Amino acid sequence: MIRFREARRADIPAIVALLRDDALGAEREGGGLEEYFAAFDAIDAEGGNIVIVGEDGSRIVATYQLTVITGLSLRATRRAQVESVRVATDLRGQGVGAAMFADAEARARAAGCGLMQLTMNAGRQDARRFYERLGFTPSHIGFKRRLD
Repeated sequence: MIRFREARRADIPAIVALLRDDALGAEREGGGLEEYFAAFDAIDAEGGNIVIVGEDGSRIVATYQLTVITGLSLRATRRAQVESVRVATDLRGQGVGAAMFADAEARARAAGCGLMQLTMNAGRQDARRFYERLGFTPSHIGFKRRLD
């Protein structure tokens, strides 16, 4: 049984290992852990921004980040932005992702959100099919621009 909880600083190595555990993550999640610890500290200090982990016993097997965004559009609908979604490779296809999104939805509803949204890399076709099975629709085209 997977139990979802807010991440702790001590969870960072396991979270980063999950982020690195695919072809895209292996390319972009490099270096040491210090920048991840600093980012976690910043997330922890912000309101409405949390990292969640899924535990199977003492093993962290899933993670996601949930950010609550208050906006004016859509009649001032609060949104829950879901990012950094990962499930351990050996547990994919076993319902962990669906349980994780049920947890995210419950947290979003509790925060007063009327909409959940996410972005994904266009190359992740398995993820796209998964999100569509959960009821997400590819309603927008996203753009990114690096600022470095």
